[in-house]
Amino acid sequence: MALDVDGTLYEQNMLRAFMAFELGTLPVMKCSYRSAAVIWKIARTFRRVREELRGLGSPAESLAELQYSKTAKRINIDSAIVERTIEEWIFQRPLKYLKLCRRRGVNSIFAWLKEKNVPIGVFSDYPVREKLQALGISARITPALCATDPEINAFKPHPKGFLHLCEIWGLPPDEVLYVGDRPEVDAAGAAAAGMSCVILSTNNFTRTHHDSCNCITISSFQELQHVLVNSIRR
Repeated sequence: MALDVDGTLYEQNMLRAFMAFELGTLPVMKCSYRSAAVIWKIARTFRRVREELRGLGSPAESLAELQYSKTAKRINIDSAIVERTIEEWIFQRPLKYLKLCRRRGVNSIFAWLKEKNVPIGVFSDYPVREKLQALGISARITPALCATDPEINAFKPHPKGFLHLCEIWGLPPDEVLYVGDRPEVDAAGAAAAGMSCVILSTNNFTRTHHDSCNCITISSFQELQHVLVNSIRR
C-alpha cells in the first residue's frame, strides 16, 4: 500500500492553525512588519507556483529548482532568499508540530499491514523523509518518494511517481492501493498509473463529489482497515 503524506498521515488543518499562529506573530518576532510581510508573500507565492507547475507534467528542467526560480521572478526577490525562507517556514518549522497532528489510527493500521506482510511506501509532492521521522513512522516505510526527486521530477497527478514506486516494489500498478486526500491529484494520478485509490477526507464536499475519480472515500484509518479487511475476505 502506498500513501500520500500531507493531509493524509496528519491533519493538515491542525498544522495550518499552528503555523498560522507562528506566521501571525512574525511582526513581533522580527520587530518589523515589512520583514514579516516579505516572508508571508514568499510562502503564499511559492504555494501558488507549485500548483501551477503541476501543468508541466514531467519537464526537462528540475522542478526542485523551478519552484524557487519562478517564485523569485514573480515577486522580484533573489532566488536564494526564497529557498532559505521556504526551507525554514515550509519544510522545517512545521516538523515540531507533526506528531501532535498525526491522524488517529496510523500506528494500528501500520501494525496490521505489517502483520499481513503488506509493504508500505509513500509518495508525496513535498519532501517526506524528515516528516516521517517527525511523525515517528519512518522505520516502517520504504520507499519514501517525493515528486521533486531527480528520478521522478513530476508533480501529481502525473503518473511518473506512482509508477516509479511500483518499479521499486516490482509490482504491477493494479496490485497497489494508493491512499491520499485530494481526489483531483491523488485519485487522478493513481488512476493514470493504473492504481486503485482511496481518498481519506472528513470534508463533506469531498466525500460526496468524487464520482468522476472512481475511488472510495473514507473518513479515518479505522474505516480504511475495515475496507481492507472486507476486501481480503472477498
